[in-house]
Amino acid sequence: MILAHYYQEPAIQDIADFIGDSLDLSRRAAATDADVIVFCGVHFMAETAKILSPEKTVLIPDLDAGCSLADACPAEAFAAFRAEHPDHYVVSYINCSAAVKAQSYIICTSSNAVDLVRQIPADRPILFAPDQNLGRWVARQSGRELTLWPGSCQVHENFSEQALLQLRLEHPQAEVIAHPECQPHLLDLADFIGSTSKLLQRASDSPAQEFLVLTEPGILHQMRKRVPGKTFHEVPGSDGCSCNACPYMRLNTLEKVWRCLDTLQPAIELDEELRLKALAPIRRMLEASR
Repeated sequence: MILAHYYQEPAIQDIADFIGDSLDLSRRAAATDADVIVFCGVHFMAETAKILSPEKTVLIPDLDAGCSLADACPAEAFAAFRAEHPDHYVVSYINCSAAVKAQSYIICTSSNAVDLVRQIPADRPILFAPDQNLGRWVARQSGRELTLWPGSCQVHENFSEQALLQLRLEHPQAEVIAHPECQPHLLDLADFIGSTSKLLQRASDSPAQEFLVLTEPGILHQMRKRVPGKTFHEVPGSDGCSCNACPYMRLNTLEKVWRCLDTLQPAIELDEELRLKALAPIRRMLEASR
């Protein structure tokens, strides 16, 4: 089975057996009876598939397809941060390493983070990692106070407020839709905020015919396929570049997908003790998200 995240290049999306966001892909990886999973995404996503399905061969087209957000939360530093807050429930965004997942009470995605935080007893303090922008948004939506690890995604940190305001002047009827990993001052300008799958659904459901999209531009391919009569605009980065494509996601190519299918390499391998520790909070997420 070939799984692909919405942020992959369009050619990879078009040959995938299933396309989704982190939660969709986690569920599909756990449910498939395929012997081999090719995970077209970044390393922590393929790692999650291996955590859920250790008996399967899990491949990633490029082993160097990492994640700036996951890299911003080293396991050792996170352990020290947790030690400063020993009474806190640890809620970790799925965009983190297996070693950080193993230190967490429950994992979340941008799709379910607000709901999961609301389920935690009101008298328990919460530590949220690694994305501080998502954490701030979750705190606002849930009404809970969160202690935040200071990490962020380089793609979602890079959008230009000036460019967004200029686009709104040029396209006054356009709806601004944004991923909650964006900075708070940009979320304040959005008409709709949601995970990648929810942004895709919003593109279909909204009466708007034009959209300014604040997330990785790979999702625009699916938006244009689903509602071809509507118009979608990327928002430039702060450096003036019109493309905010994730450099890690784009390390995967069609040629690399073919090569890993041919050789069954590179494969994800995990220490079994670490895998079991990381599995428990992922299972809690999947159970609580039904």
